[in-house]
Amino acid sequence: MSRVDTSDLVGVTVEEQRLADNRQQRKYWLKWGPYLSERSWATVREDYSFDGDAWRHFPFEQANARVFRWGEDGIFGVSDNRQLVCLNVGMWNGRDELLKERMFGLTGPQGNHGEDCKELYYYLDNLPSHAYMKALYKYPFKRAFPYQELVAGNEARGYAERELEVYELDGLYREAATGDTPYYDVVFEMAKGDENPDDLNFRITVHNRSKTETGELYLMPQVFFRNTWAWNTKGEESAKPRLHKSHRNVVTIDHAKYGTRRAIFAPSPGWFDSKDSEDIEPELLFTENESNLKKLFNEPSNPAPYTKDAFDEYVVHGNTGAVNPAHEGTKAAALYHFPKIPPNDYVTVRYKFTDEWLPRYNEELVIDEEAFDAVFDRREQEAENFYWRISPVPIPPELRKIQRQAFAGLLWSKQFYHFVHEQWYEGDPLVKPRPPQDRANGRNKQWKHMYADDILSLPDKWEYPFFASWDTAFHCTPLAMIDPDFAKRQLDLLTREWYMHPNGQIPAYEWNFSDVNPPVHAWAVYRVFKIERNIYHREDRLFLERVFQKLLLNFTWWVNRKDSDGNNVFEGGFLGLDNIGVFNRSEPLPTGGKLEQADSTGWMAFFCLQMLNIALELAKENPVYEDIASKFFEHFILISDAMSFSYGKSYNEGEPEKSQEGYLWNDEDKFYYDVISWGGPFKQQLPIRSLVGLIPLYASMTLEPGVLDRFKSFKKRVDWFIEHRRDIFDRNIASMEKRGVGERLLLSLVNKERLQAILRRMLDETEFLSDYGIRSLSKYHEEHPFEMEVGGMKYVVKYLPGESDSGMFGGNSNWRGPIWFPTNFLLVESLQKFFLYYGSDFKVECPTGSGEYLNLAQVAEEISHRLIHLFVPDANGLRAAYYGDHAEFLSKDEHFKDLIPFFEYFDGDTGRGLGASHQCGWTSLVAKWIHDAGASCIRLPRTPRSHTSIPNLGDATPTEHSLLPKLSRRKSGRSLINLTGTHLELTEEEKILHTMGTMNSNSATTEDSYKGEQTGLSSPKLAGATGSNSEHGIDSAHMSLEGIRMHAQRENSLIAQLKERLKNLTTASELSADEEEELETH
Repeated sequence: MSRVDTSDLVGVTVEEQRLADNRQQRKYWLKWGPYLSERSWATVREDYSFDGDAWRHFPFEQANARVFRWGEDGIFGVSDNRQLVCLNVGMWNGRDELLKERMFGLTGPQGNHGEDCKELYYYLDNLPSHAYMKALYKYPFKRAFPYQELVAGNEARGYAERELEVYELDGLYREAATGDTPYYDVVFEMAKGDENPDDLNFRITVHNRSKTETGELYLMPQVFFRNTWAWNTKGEESAKPRLHKSHRNVVTIDHAKYGTRRAIFAPSPGWFDSKDSEDIEPELLFTENESNLKKLFNEPSNPAPYTKDAFDEYVVHGNTGAVNPAHEGTKAAALYHFPKIPPNDYVTVRYKFTDEWLPRYNEELVIDEEAFDAVFDRREQEAENFYWRISPVPIPPELRKIQRQAFAGLLWSKQFYHFVHEQWYEGDPLVKPRPPQDRANGRNKQWKHMYADDILSLPDKWEYPFFASWDTAFHCTPLAMIDPDFAKRQLDLLTREWYMHPNGQIPAYEWNFSDVNPPVHAWAVYRVFKIERNIYHREDRLFLERVFQKLLLNFTWWVNRKDSDGNNVFEGGFLGLDNIGVFNRSEPLPTGGKLEQADSTGWMAFFCLQMLNIALELAKENPVYEDIASKFFEHFILISDAMSFSYGKSYNEGEPEKSQEGYLWNDEDKFYYDVISWGGPFKQQLPIRSLVGLIPLYASMTLEPGVLDRFKSFKKRVDWFIEHRRDIFDRNIASMEKRGVGERLLLSLVNKERLQAILRRMLDETEFLSDYGIRSLSKYHEEHPFEMEVGGMKYVVKYLPGESDSGMFGGNSNWRGPIWFPTNFLLVESLQKFFLYYGSDFKVECPTGSGEYLNLAQVAEEISHRLIHLFVPDANGLRAAYYGDHAEFLSKDEHFKDLIPFFEYFDGDTGRGLGASHQCGWTSLVAKWIHDAGASCIRLPRTPRSHTSIPNLGDATPTEHSLLPKLSRRKSGRSLINLTGTHLELTEEEKILHTMGTMNSNSATTEDSYKGEQTGLSSPKLAGATGSNSEHGIDSAHMSLEGIRMHAQRENSLIAQLKERLKNLTTASELSADEEEELETH
């Protein structure tokens, strides 16, 4: 087998060049993007009600006629980064009761499991610069969209029943009797110009997926202004911008900030009929983005003669007087009417929004369709090349497709988030009536400083159209792989003074900024720093130091507010796990006393270690941080001891004395539990086997001998603790004296014996281990529910693998059995860290009772593979996430099978997707695991494992559904250490130190041998994204149009070479040791 040479594949992609231009403010490629929400109605920001009922104050039924105060919404909406100018799409099939301008879904009270979007749409592609974006909406045309049927159907179902999904209704997307599929696939694309980020090209292609039915369609691309002029408040644009018809197919936009721009709408060639068929000419319509108060509230007059709902009135109801005959306003649309779209045919609409103008066109601007489409072709190819550069490892097409759509969803989930608490609470001067002074909706009173006016990464732009701080932390891990600048911006923003509370608390989410989320921010900051360093070879130490300083305030807030007794055991509260406990952890206990939480204390230990990591990183260049590192080391030691021992007071000496061994740890069950404390010795454990008892595993960290030698002050403090606090270390809470593999030290809440005991439960398929990951609650509680009676009320925790059986926390999430990506991600990472300390010889039975023993790196890999299998078709071609009566259709239909769902959480038994349907935030973590799976060149298990179906580790997958090349699992300790280090984003130097003696620093294998292991290419270091690569003719300064095209052609050729070489590597059924090592490097 020939050696792969990638020495000629050096350079940056066109997309990387755009991001560098944006970073250095040469061109603002991120000014325009998918920044409209998918739901602005019924949000907290739009709620000015007396009783704080956001769902009923601004319902869906009012959204088409009522102006939004804080942000616009729409279908695949695009705007500038201040959302002053917006573009979206409207459509009507000739049957619906209203114009389709936004996604429909149920409110919290309407759904039997809370709010839920009832539309089918998918994010297919996106680049970090948004130079290319692609999405799909499925629009039925033979039946009217069943708004009321969906509401009534779900309201009639109880908590114990599944939700009524839109694809279940006969005749919408599939007719049961005929098998026909009478709906449109509406494919939306946007491509920016070659050199001009303000030149936006749009293409909408509508496919009739019916085999027998002809359909009608009204398609309406829209351009409009967010209403900033009606409020008379500081910070909003007071001058009213204008749109007007300047030519037959041109809308001219005049805005004080952006000057003059134009939207040009080309005639559509229509459907394929004959060469002589006439084009479909657009009809330009105009109105104002103002509320129809007469229609909404029976007011005597409207603020403007033409209102927001004019296009609905004109198209659906035939009210020709609803639109402005003067062809001007603040909202415009180009109406394309396709009276018939034949079966299996399609139509295309092309238009652009630009600041460019060619004066030679006097009456209209003719869009050259061939040249126009060529722009899309170039952007698509550049997207292909960019994502190959991110993961140029031998990832099979199915996994690459899942990863690509995960990244696409992550980027599509950006939104302009606007909220000024002071203005919201006081009400706007020109809006009558003013909000009631004593309204229950005076929520978040302590957050008067809040001033949000930013592009944020959101969990789901329909179900969660607001930021959630601990979600954001997980979003940033895959974001850092493709756009580390944006990821860093997100993490920095939440610690800025206009977000973070003056007392140091990071806001949770808009329903209650004061809720307490897990302290994962420091972990995310350090993870993003390391990912950027390893993939892009840049170290942003300024970012690391800036956010670290503010996280010190957050840590202090935690210690002062959540450790009320000062005993290093934390109460925490909500902690993002909703209904995981027997009581609502955000409220006072019905038992009295306080809840001392194993997960809260574990999270704080985890927080300590992340701060310790960052402090030691910063200490490499500033020794002041050694003292701070010592402080976090001491904090961690005291928390680790408190996890297992509580302390009382000696009446004789007034000194603390150890008491109640097994305080949070139950030595009989070998598990951590929450404890109700009434003060002194009066405590009661709550024996519920849940994630609460697994979270202490997160708090683990290895220290290299070289770290202690390098930081003398820190080493001195560690040695002092070992000498003077022998009582703690003798209990072996943290393995500080016992050296592990490579003479490294371990900081951990659990010793080896407890680790084995916890993993025995965690890897038991009758408890935590599911075919698709780690459950949030042990399956043991299915037959043995925990029950507690307090004040005549019975409180029960029972294993619920699917949806919640109550309305707690809105009823739309469940932590009593399902599988959640963020907690699984941290568990996998923790096992990898333990592996670095214990090495390959420490093995556990996986699954428990199977007789199969794996080291901890292999266990981590096994768990991540099980989670990847949620998205991968099984041997029968079915995706687990679609489990149910319609899995066959959704998994195998030619127009559904390649569309990947990213649900919020997953059924603990079947893998069925649950909750938000587009949780492309933390569920997109699968993209990182797919990257790691490719980097390790280890195949996925052919199916999720059980006691009776465990293949030998060295077996190749003997089916056509094999997803990775037929390579045997690596045997060498060096390979396992190196791959685990890659997954944990260790530096090359750190990975070399972690090879367990298989090589030393004087070995012929140097850092250069491993260079580019993350990307597979020896990418040039873009320190500060300056300089050029003159050897390959790539100048990071402004390139001409011709230069960009030449570079793109070269880029396409190089990527093609890389694909071919990797393909050759992966076709071999067996590899020699040298070839395996070679593939590992590349």
